[in-house]
Amino acid sequence: MSDLKSVSPPGAQHLIERNALVLDVRTPEEFARLGHIPGAWLLPVDLIASAPAVLPPEDRPLIVCCEHGVRSVAAARWLIAAGTANVINMAGGMSNWTGARVFGPQPIAGPAGWLLENADLLPRRGEILDLACGRGRHALTLAAAGFRVCAIDRDESAVASLSRVAARLELPIDARAVDLETGTIDLGNASYEAILVFNYLHRPLMPAIVRALVPGGALIYETFTIGQAERGHPRNPAFLLKPGELPTLIAPLTVERSREGEVDGKLVASVVARKMS
Repeated sequence: MSDLKSVSPPGAQHLIERNALVLDVRTPEEFARLGHIPGAWLLPVDLIASAPAVLPPEDRPLIVCCEHGVRSVAAARWLIAAGTANVINMAGGMSNWTGARVFGPQPIAGPAGWLLENADLLPRRGEILDLACGRGRHALTLAAAGFRVCAIDRDESAVASLSRVAARLELPIDARAVDLETGTIDLGNASYEAILVFNYLHRPLMPAIVRALVPGGALIYETFTIGQAERGHPRNPAFLLKPGELPTLIAPLTVERSREGEVDGKLVASVVARKMS
């Protein structure tokens, strides 16, 4: 692509000193074991579709790097196609980087780990609902993987942004701005093979979520527990789960996998549950 810009590692260092953001598209194992540029974000190339939904909205230079400068080209081209500005590939990759390195793991900047860990339970066909989708990190990831996705959020600007990216990339996403906490919400009856809910809690919505799943459909849900209030946002008890509450809220779904506790410095409860009939 003629609009793909590249820079050498020393040139990248110059830009980083002037507030450029580094997006490292290697695997988590490479990122941790081989070392990474201080302050770099980790987003493996196979999850790059989520990048438009997680990158900062400000128009700062974005340096994309990998180990040898091959994967970063593919990732940078995807970002440019999605409409991301100031994308710069670091030619030669980290194998030619002579600047500072730090070692150790870091959470992926894109889709939630709970979704990635349970991707084997996603359907092979049908439509997925991404509820309270925000800017669409999960909707974009799943649509790029071939799923049809309905994405709903009350934030009209976030939904509009997601719609623009989906249109540019020709991804099968139906993005809708809906206030999920006003009036009676109807998500349909047996409409979705899977429903995703992350970092969102509105207890009165649970019956509609259960109805919207097809028999055999899966709910993948993760949000904050009450202890998170002591660590920062959110603090409102209405948005925080009590200990052991999530499995009871999603009844009569059958819980297949669950966890509760600290994950990446946050206190959360997570379930994958199935609608048996």
